[in-house]
Amino acid sequence: MTATAPSVAPARRSSRWRVVDIVVAAVLGVATGLLFVLWNGVGYVWFSAMDALTPGFGGIAVGIWLIGGVLGGLIIRKPGAALFVEVLASVVSMLLGSQWAIETVYSGIAQGLGAELVFLLFAYRRFGPLVAVLAGIGAAVAAWTLELFTSGNLAMSGEFLAIYLACVVASGAVLAGLLGWLLTRALAATGVLDRFASGRARRR
Repeated sequence: MTATAPSVAPARRSSRWRVVDIVVAAVLGVATGLLFVLWNGVGYVWFSAMDALTPGFGGIAVGIWLIGGVLGGLIIRKPGAALFVEVLASVVSMLLGSQWAIETVYSGIAQGLGAELVFLLFAYRRFGPLVAVLAGIGAAVAAWTLELFTSGNLAMSGEFLAIYLACVVASGAVLAGLLGWLLTRALAATGVLDRFASGRARRR
């Protein structure tokens, strides 16, 4: 007679936030906000140079401003994490002197919601590179849509809007989505995410 190992039901992932989730999301938000502060100067110069070359090409520089939501969703893996991190990062950026003032926060809300909706579509159960790229694209489309009204882009030509959308989407996919996924994997490899599903998944 052979003994059989008892079957173990897979642990059900809870959508409730823990204290550690809040703390790490806050740290991510502040750190990303500091990155935004740096990019507000460097990225804007790049944006202006590309836009001078061909109107709309400046969108290539936008992706870094979208990365907070992607990182929040990939690391915390809880409803609201993408929005929380992106909005907090935008608030930090505004408080530290963003040239766009309160519009920085409006952008953070829109971009965070864009990324959040993608994670919601996958029921907060898939966090691979494809989902990360789609989250970056979601944030990009939300940013593009908001700028129709806050930046006066609604009055621009259809050609400009199409070029700008394509560039923002490409930038969001690479600089927010793919880069966000690679950063999450790099952090998980150090062991700092061991208390999160994102860290445990990397070890497996």
